[in-house]
Amino acid sequence: MSGIIRAMKMLVVLLLLQTAPARQKVDIVSVTGCLKETPPNSWTLVNATDPVVSSANAPPAADIPKTPPPPGKNQFRLIGVSEFNLPQHRDHTVIIKGLLIKATPVSRLNMTSVTTVAPSCPAAP
Repeated sequence: MSGIIRAMKMLVVLLLLQTAPARQKVDIVSVTGCLKETPPNSWTLVNATDPVVSSANAPPAADIPKTPPPPGKNQFRLIGVSEFNLPQHRDHTVIIKGLLIKATPVSRLNMTSVTTVAPSCPAAP
């Protein structure tokens, strides 16, 4: 009798595992854009390039472009910003790396690094 109960418990566990919703993968990405502060302490990356899967680390010096890429059409709200001194990068072209959280109307980036590419932002497209 205990063997039947054990088998039924295993069957229930297997059924629960099969019906559990699939977890969404959150990619670490790299994007380049213009860092803007909207209301105090709210940061946005505007005219940003499309996200490219990356590592969480700041890019090595050899991977930082000598000239900024053309402005993109994306915008990202930045979160997890307290660890970074973003005011020193305000209105600069920067590379932001972080976890991409897709959302409507604006996706978010949970930052892991910030690197200045240029001390100003190119004109919007």
